[in-house]
Amino acid sequence: MSEQGETLDALGLLCPLPVLKARKRLKALPDGALLRVLADDPAAIVDIPHFCTEAGHALLDRAEGDGHHVYVIRKGG
Repeated sequence: MSEQGETLDALGLLCPLPVLKARKRLKALPDGALLRVLADDPAAIVDIPHFCTEAGHALLDRAEGDGHHVYVIRKGG
C-alpha cells in the first residue's frame, strides 16, 4: 500500500475502547484518509469490522502483527 495514513495505538485497551478511539480519530480526518489501528483486544477482531460496516468506512486490510492485529481503515464519506 503506497498511501500513508495515521496510526492509532490501541494496544492494551479493552472493548469498547479501540473502536471508540478509532471513531474519534476518524472524525478528525478527511474523507478517504487512512487510519491504521493496532489492537490486541480479542474482541477487536469482530468489533472493528462491524464498526466499519455500520459507520460506512472501508476495512482495507487486517493483518497479524507481533502479538496484535493491524487494521487499515479508509474513512468513508
